[in-house]
Formats: sequence, structure tokens, C-alpha cells
Amino acid sequence: MIPEVRFYYDVVCPYAYLASTQIEALAAAEGAQVSWRPILLGGVFRAIDAPQVPAASMSPPRARLNLLDMQRWADRWGVPLDMPSAHPRRTVAAMRLLVGVGEGPLRIALTRALFRAYWAEGRDLADRAVVDAIAREHGVDPAIIDGEEARAGLFASTAEATALGAFGVPVIAVGERWWWGQDRLHFVQEALGERLRRPGEGVCAPPRPGATIDFFHDFSSPFSYLASTQIERVAAAHGASVRWRPILLGALFRDVGTVDVPLLAMSPPKQRYIGRDLEEWARYWGVPFRFPSHFPIRTVTPLRVALVAPELSAALYRACWAEDRAIDDPAVLAAIIAEGGRDPEAVLAEASSPAIKEALRANTAAAETEGCCGVPSCVVRDAEGGDPILLWGQDRLAMLEWVLDGWRPPRG
Repeated sequence: MIPEVRFYYDVVCPYAYLASTQIEALAAAEGAQVSWRPILLGGVFRAIDAPQVPAASMSPPRARLNLLDMQRWADRWGVPLDMPSAHPRRTVAAMRLLVGVGEGPLRIALTRALFRAYWAEGRDLADRAVVDAIAREHGVDPAIIDGEEARAGLFASTAEATALGAFGVPVIAVGERWWWGQDRLHFVQEALGERLRRPGEGVCAPPRPGATIDFFHDFSSPFSYLASTQIERVAAAHGASVRWRPILLGALFRDVGTVDVPLLAMSPPKQRYIGRDLEEWARYWGVPFRFPSHFPIRTVTPLRVALVAPELSAALYRACWAEDRAIDDPAVLAAIIAEGGRDPEAVLAEASSPAIKEALRANTAAAETEGCCGVPSCVVRDAEGGDPILLWGQDRLAMLEWVLDGWRPPRG
């Protein structure tokens, strides 16, 4: 039996567009077939009571990195992407058209044409005349857009995605498992049976000695924990060095206009997905992970300890995110310091010194100056003195590897 990859999408989403350029080739390589399932993203947002324009609530640094990220993926995959000035535009007619023609080659061809019109040609899909013209170009009577079958079908496919747990697009499902985003395609490949090379594994290119990575992190973040288990290995595989720079994430959030604990501000479906995603990434990296029973975590003192004794950083991360130890408890923190072969009293005394307090403030200010919106963030500088490259997220370690291999992404 041929495996099926269900691809839920709305042409309004740039990440769905990016994924659409890769999904057929990926499925074919794994002996699978794609079921293209148009949905209405706004309908998902309404169903879960989420903002209709999520980007509107992003901090300026986050919005800038969000735009850069999609441009970088487009550059890496060699596909055109031009953000429309009036984005997001209404795509109800376009998505009804795709539902109305039914599954098959015509839906795929129309999907590609509509994605291209929105993201490469600058055509306004909110203009019914534009959608009608694209339908006619493919031999389709635009009247099907107004038919009850298209209306009901779009409602049903949107409800199907929402029932699955979707809170955005693209959603890519194999059996009972599903993933959100064009940057999770490797999980789809592995679900179909392929074991992929991890960033840093093997020799992928001659190393570029002299590259340095400023690794901005905070023990309060599970994403920082996951990145902390891999960053040295990925860097070493490419002749780069890492400078660990603890920052106070809450202070950065306040300065750039982000809520203190973004995870707790997410919709329930997204919270559930993020929990599963963290566990999946931990399996992917081969590291233990357990969400702590005590969260959020006050990390001011542990961060200062990491500045005094950087060699304790891994133990602090492991204690928090694998062993469920409250690193913001003074007794627990002292025990971790002792287990690391250091004198707790001496380390904690130095951690409370004015110099260490100022160092933490300076690192946090540096992260903001570099344009960071969260952690983990990597700022890469090469030996040739080129402009630094900022990457955000533990799920961008593959992109970090591309940079260390010599790829220079768009800068926006």
C-alpha cells in the first residue's frame, strides 16, 4: 500500500507556499503520494479563537526575523518569494476553487498557479476577477467557486484540520502523526522510513576555520536546552568556535515588547503541539527531555553562576530539562555546583558580585543590539570579517550548518 502524505494548506501562507514547492518530490523519493487538502486558515483561527493576523502581535525584532526566515528558506530552495504589500489577502474564493475541482492533477496545477500568483507574481487573489482568470486559464468554469459543494467542502476540510489539532499551516500528516511548518519536512521523511543525517554528523564540507558563534541562551528555555546539547558538536564539525553568552530572557522580552512567558500565551492547540514538538526534537537529537514540574523558572542566579563557571552550563540545563530539578532553588543550585567539582559558597559569592551582575546585563543588552527576539540565538561571524548572521531557534541548527559551510543568506 502506498503511504499517503496529507498536506493541509492555504495559499495565503508563505510557509505553506514554501512547503508546496518541496512536498511532491519528498513524497516521491519515499514512495508516497500527496493528498492536497485546501483549507481556510482564517477558519482555523476562528475555531481556536486565535488572532486573524498573528504577525500583528509580534515584536519588531521577531517580525524582522520572521520575514528574513522565509526569505532564507526561499533562497535555499531556489524559489521566488515576494511579500505582497497588502498581505494577508483574502483567499476564500481561491480556496473554494481548489476544493471545487476535487482531488487530482487539476487541483495540484491550480494550487501551484495560485501560490505563484500570490507569492511570485504579485497578483491580488482577493480580487475575484483574478481568481476567475486563473480558473479559466486551466479550463475551469469559475462558477464552481460559488457552488454549495465548494463551500461545504472547504468548511469540511478546515474542520478536519482543526480536529487534527491544527493552529496554522502548513500541516503535513502521515497516519496519525502530523507536523506544522515547512521546517519539519525532515520529520515527515523519517516517518516515511528514511533516517536522515543530523547537522554536524559526518563531513559535509571543508571546515572554515575562524568562524565564531555567539550563543545567546537562558536556562529558562527548553529550546535553549536542546540547542545547548548540539551547538558545540555542530560548530566543531565545521571548524568554528562557540562563545556561550547567558542572557536574562525576561529582560530581553520586556525590552522588545514580548510577553514574559510566550509558551503560556499560546492557544491551547499550539501549546499541546509545542510540547509534542519538543519531545520529538529531543528524540531527533538523542537527548533526554522532561518538561519540568516547576515552570516558569527564575534563572537570574543560575545564569550568573554560568558566567562564573561556564563548565556548569550543561549540568544546569540537564538538571532543569532532563532531571526535573528546580535550579532556582538555592539548595538545588548549590548541590549542582558541588557535583561539578566547584565550591558552592565561593561560586555563589562571586555570582552575586557587581562585575558578574553587570556581565549578565551586558550580554542581555548585546543580544538586543544584535537583533535577537528570543533564545537560543546564534550570531555567526566569519574569519573574513563579513557581516554577522543572526539565526534564532534550535530548529535552525541545520541553517547554522549551511552558514558554516559558506552559504550567505539574504539579509532583508
